[in-house]
Amino acid sequence: MFANFFQHKNFMIGILALLSASILCQIALGVIYRRLIWETEHMSATSDKSLQQLKLKFTGCRQINEKIANVPVFVDKYISGIRLGRIPLSAVRHLSGQLMLLSVLVAGVGACRGIIRNENFFGIAPFYVVSFLGLYCYFAACSLVDIPGKRNILRINLVDYLENHLANRLEQTALDMQTLEPKRQTAADKPLADQTEASPSAPPFSEPEMQELELLLQELLT
Repeated sequence: MFANFFQHKNFMIGILALLSASILCQIALGVIYRRLIWETEHMSATSDKSLQQLKLKFTGCRQINEKIANVPVFVDKYISGIRLGRIPLSAVRHLSGQLMLLSVLVAGVGACRGIIRNENFFGIAPFYVVSFLGLYCYFAACSLVDIPGKRNILRINLVDYLENHLANRLEQTALDMQTLEPKRQTAADKPLADQTEASPSAPPFSEPEMQELELLLQELLT
């Protein structure tokens, strides 16, 4: 039985390589989403550039529009745009499924080739064994990694941070700025008012004019 595996060595290598690549894609996606989940739990001190850009974009939109009507949609757009290098994670996930299907196709081609060559059951059985074991390993890896569950956790963490933490902080900052602006204006106007109050009122006549008035009064009295 094991000798039949080596009899179709090229097919077996191709099938195992494709299955291994599909499983590695799933594991890589799980690692990326797990790292992002950890970063979202420490958003105030995150060093991830994509999350920092998300915070800046959300802050800019709040300053322009004063309010974002649908934060979950804003978060979904960010999650759909996450990339592994230049490849979106959604494309990596689809690639993993395509590699798995391609391995099944290669196994089917090998089995058909054996049937055409009139090989016995033990000569064709390795293709079915490898296909079933490969499919089991692939779906077991998918269930352990749980990409949909990790995406949902990531979405919940981001929506919670943006709606319940960052948005309230921005509103409080805006209120603080509004309360500080009148104080600044009054502080800027106060020195001018103090100067006008501190300066004594100027006499209505100068000293020479007062002397002339006194002389006129004396002449009129005499």
